[in-house]
Amino acid sequence: MSVHRDSQLDMFAKASPATAKARGPSHRRPSQPVVHSDEDMVRALEESGNYRILRKLVARPIASVRQPGFSRLGVILDTETTGLNHRSDEIIEIGAVAFTFDDDGAIGDIVGIYGGLQQPSRPIPPEITRLTGITDAMVEGQLIDIQSLRALIEPADLIIAHNAGFDRPFCEAFSKIFTGKAWACSVSEIDWSGRGFEGTKLGYLVGQAGYFHEGHRAVDDCHALLEILDREQRGGESPFTELYRASQRSRVRIFAEHSPFEMKDHLKGRGYRWSDGSDGRLKSWWIEVGEEDLDDELSYLRSDIYRWAEAEPPIVRLTAFDRFKL
Repeated sequence: MSVHRDSQLDMFAKASPATAKARGPSHRRPSQPVVHSDEDMVRALEESGNYRILRKLVARPIASVRQPGFSRLGVILDTETTGLNHRSDEIIEIGAVAFTFDDDGAIGDIVGIYGGLQQPSRPIPPEITRLTGITDAMVEGQLIDIQSLRALIEPADLIIAHNAGFDRPFCEAFSKIFTGKAWACSVSEIDWSGRGFEGTKLGYLVGQAGYFHEGHRAVDDCHALLEILDREQRGGESPFTELYRASQRSRVRIFAEHSPFEMKDHLKGRGYRWSDGSDGRLKSWWIEVGEEDLDDELSYLRSDIYRWAEAEPPIVRLTAFDRFKL
């Protein structure tokens, strides 16, 4: 029996080092995970071709020292309102971002920011709260600081809004500080489709540019628009450069006054809009074109609408000081 016991003991004693290591406790340190930076992970995902990454849009700060050579001042402006009618609805928020630029349309620095809420005369409609996130509790007792806003608006060479035809009438009804200023529209005065964008809504532009942001709050939208306007495309020309050049050109508003009623669908299909006369314009269909397109548009009206070669529809020439007004 003793021999048998010894043979059992010998069996364990003679176990190979590898076997003993496998059976015994391990003192080996576990492998450490490889840490990648955010940019490394983004690059790997994008290079795979299976992912598209949206980066958070970070607002630029106010410059402590202005770059020399940018002598002009622009203001990107956005409003949130209780509705669509500037005569009956009210502004509940204004955001403004002031920046410098030069005569070639190159953007310099942010030099001022303002954002303010205002309590309207009646409760905010639920659909507006759903859209903007602004509640009655947020605006209770709030007033927009006109003096702070004036400090940005009065020295501005150009005010930019993403749909100036909406924002300008609201702003001019709100305060006289906006009258007599040059306005530009970043929706209608930039060829976004020619730049590869599928839509003109700010959310589309931000997303297709590779960013995301907190939309439908005025200052946030101003910062987002500035970033999109300052992206270099088309051989180095930014959208803002295109916008600034467009703002310097005269345009012509043509009124198809007394056009036959049965031609309204033809006019609408060509881009004419109806004015009922309540906004001070002629009661007629109208369109706005560049000076270079004036002769072609008049020829269309005379041959296809009036069918009278001597017809002289009323025209009004507009500059950035006149466009997008009430």
